Amino acid sequence: MSDLDQLLGELSHRGIGWEGATLLACLAAAYGICWLTGRRQPTDSVLFGRGLIDGVLFPLIALALTYSARVALGGLQQVPLLRLAVPVLLSLAGIRLLARVFPLVFPGSGWARVIERVFSWMAWIAAVLWILGLLPPVMAEMENIRFTFGKSRISLLAIVQGVLSSGLVMVLALWLSAALERKVLRDTVADLSLRMVAANAIRAALLAIGFLFALSAAGVDLTALSVLGGALGVGLGLGLQKLAANYVSGFVILAERSLRIGDTVKVDGFEGVVADIKTRYTLIRAGDGRASVVPNEKLISERVENLSIGDPRLVLFTDVTVGYESDTDQVQELLVDAALRTYRVLANPAPSARLVKFGADGLEFKLLFWIDDPQNGQINVKSDVNLRVLKALREASVDIPYPQRVVRFVDLQGNALPSVPPNPSPSSRSPL
Repeated sequence: MSDLDQLLGELSHRGIGWEGATLLACLAAAYGICWLTGRRQPTDSVLFGRGLIDGVLFPLIALALTYSARVALGGLQQVPLLRLAVPVLLSLAGIRLLARVFPLVFPGSGWARVIERVFSWMAWIAAVLWILGLLPPVMAEMENIRFTFGKSRISLLAIVQGVLSSGLVMVLALWLSAALERKVLRDTVADLSLRMVAANAIRAALLAIGFLFALSAAGVDLTALSVLGGALGVGLGLGLQKLAANYVSGFVILAERSLRIGDTVKVDGFEGVVADIKTRYTLIRAGDGRASVVPNEKLISERVENLSIGDPRLVLFTDVTVGYESDTDQVQELLVDAALRTYRVLANPAPSARLVKFGADGLEFKLLFWIDDPQNGQINVKSDVNLRVLKALREASVDIPYPQRVVRFVDLQGNALPSVPPNPSPSSRSPL
């Protein structure tokens, strides 16, 4: 009789109804515990998920209750249904852990979804092999398949176990770092830059510790890491010094808060808003949609104009030319009033209009006004001010002169010829 026939025969025993009721009771008890403890939890919680049953806590509680019922009833009757439920719930708990942690730590990542699907298939295949009793033979066959690495021979089973144990440790480390960032740093650290410093430092430390535990679980001798550490130090000192400098500069920027997310800065002629600060580079996005990736070392060693570090207010100006016969007091009043009527222009400091030059075409005024949100754009508010100024001058019949130029005509000997009127009358036109 095959293992499958034996399993089907065991499922037809008389007490299968009581066993099914016990399994349903365990699932209902697990759901009740999750409902009582997770009603006020956020929808992106790893433990509870969006619907309580798609988190990690429900399959873990159900697994613990089902295994306890299996042990308790195992001495009284056959429990094939409970025995089947244990690997299913165990696989479901692992899949739920990966499916909830990866989107939380790496939101919108495509490769995280691929890893989740691959692990899901592996978990369900392992559960089916466990149920059918084929898992021990498969593991024995994997143990017989060995690979040679230098003087060492490693079995396929050891590689798979090492990968699974390492993956579990790394996922738990990522989960712990995300939980600390969301639950602790968000409430205790108000500044976004310092919060990013702490989050990056905690994640790096936990990943390093998790990596060491994963290597130990995979059977790697940690004493060999001393040689690797020395080689890594030499590599950083020679070939990776620029990369190391950028990483160190990133932590320095985040720690001393010389640049913060949302600041308007100008670096090497490129002006924009700091969109993100990574450990290696800083992303600056201009108002026209362009983005500049600036290495952090450049922000430390070179001159950077931060328009928001001291005072977010920024002065803008526009040039206006009027005719010489215009009333200067009226023009100044019209310019200031047009700026004050424009959205986003500050009333304090108040706009001001100054006569700065006696130009060739007219009186040249400079209108200065202030804004406190340069991250929302400068050209748009300047355009609004220009439109209001033009409308106000036209309504007040203030002359806006056109550029005037005098053209002199000379013959081949250099003698001046009579100038032609710009708009000759019909009578003065020479006949064709």
